[in-house]
This record gives sequence, C-alpha cells and structure tokens, in this order.
Amino acid sequence: MPLCQICGKGVGFGHNVSHSKRRTNRRWLPNIQKTKIAIGNDKVSVRICTRCLRTLQKTA
Repeated sequence: MPLCQICGKGVGFGHNVSHSKRRTNRRWLPNIQKTKIAIGNDKVSVRICTRCLRTLQKTA
C-alpha cells in the first residue's frame, strides 16, 4: 500500500455513486514519488507524496 514516508498519507476509501445512487467501493491513491532528498550531508532515497515534495522545495 502506498504511504508517504514524511506525512504518512495513505489510501483513502469511499464509494462511486451512480445516478441511481448505487454505491460501489473505490480508492483514492496518493501521488507517491520516489526521490532523493538531502539530509545533512547524505542523500537518502524516499517515497513521498507530491504535497511534501512541494513543501520541501519551498523551504530549500
């Protein structure tokens, strides 16, 4: 299951609802990207969501 290593964002669950109000299960997957970020002098490979990636680029 995809999970952000920074914020912990994971899969969301819910229903598709048709015009006749019939409900079927569905999932919302987070947009997880595999990137390398600098922590101190080391470059670490992490799987983070795009929201955290944007926030890291803003602060850097």
